[in-house]
Amino acid sequence: MPDVPLTSLARSAGCAAKISQADLHRALAHLPASSDPRVLVGHGTSDDAAVIRLSDELALVETVDVFPPIVDDPFDYGRIAAANALSDIYAMGARPLNALSLVAWPVETLGTEKLAPVFVGAAEICAEAGIAISGGHSIVDEEPKFGLFVTGTVHPAKIVTNAGAKAGDLLVLTKPIGTGVLTTAAKRGRLPRQGLADAVAAMTSLNREASEAMCEVGVSAATDITGFGLLGHLGNILRASSATAGSPLGAVIAYGAVPLFPHVEDWLAEGMCPGGTRRNLEFAAPATRFAESLSENQRLLMADAQTSGGLVIAVAPARLDNLLAALEARRVATRAVIGRITPAAKPGAISVLGGKEWESNPPETSYASHRI
Repeated sequence: MPDVPLTSLARSAGCAAKISQADLHRALAHLPASSDPRVLVGHGTSDDAAVIRLSDELALVETVDVFPPIVDDPFDYGRIAAANALSDIYAMGARPLNALSLVAWPVETLGTEKLAPVFVGAAEICAEAGIAISGGHSIVDEEPKFGLFVTGTVHPAKIVTNAGAKAGDLLVLTKPIGTGVLTTAAKRGRLPRQGLADAVAAMTSLNREASEAMCEVGVSAATDITGFGLLGHLGNILRASSATAGSPLGAVIAYGAVPLFPHVEDWLAEGMCPGGTRRNLEFAAPATRFAESLSENQRLLMADAQTSGGLVIAVAPARLDNLLAALEARRVATRAVIGRITPAAKPGAISVLGGKEWESNPPETSYASHRI
């Protein structure tokens, strides 16, 4: 059987395959909100996972993530898919309990030789998280897809949702941005495998330590950055938190404060932009004000479709130093203060500032010493 690269069979790579937010919102508008009092977090706030109360001291957290290959190495594909699925559990402040695998595979085209290392890679990441893949489901498909259904547990009073951000909170990001651009360059044969090393290392890194840090300190809200990009997932926080606060919330972020993978701007300048990133920017643009100094490509990066990205955490200014110290103690390499939550005219409004604007209006006097 010929050696067919996995990504050659995928129309989109990784989480860039997500249905656009606009289309998803239209579809979900027909799904009734749950009236079950046990549902503590449902689909209404576009949060990372559902949360079901089992008792006064225990809640079940449930999430599922499936996507086509983002890299050609099947072992890395499995690792990335597992870390990505587990991330939703960590974003809720929960701990994983078990996983089930979901796979669609072109057996006639690829056989099963490349499927085995996908499972092995996913199992390795799950073992690192302290859980097993205890079962699953498989179908035959022309496009390979793999992912996990993951359950976790959390105390009902300790859930971290995307709906608790408050005006004045600072925003901390825990992984660089740019996996969508880099993996697109690799898929098109422009970026060799070794050039993806930093991105693969980040995508296979669990958000466990970042989650532990935020739970230790106590934060207002969090979400993980995946297929809808930084602007899309931050927008979800702002809209959900506006509803909770009873008044519209927005955010100010600084392009120069957002950590990027090396050379990602160069690859974007050569046209290595995933379709999902363009859809993300189209959705986010009406609610976003960009500094005139920012180019179209820089705007695209703020909407780049990430796979297994970091957490963006909203934290009260008084707790910022403790959060950064807790992240550092757990060796979370990226601890970037990228902006703050603000009152807004409309829920979800985001301003992306250029360098000079940000220097004249930093989020806190302590910002400079904490910028990574």
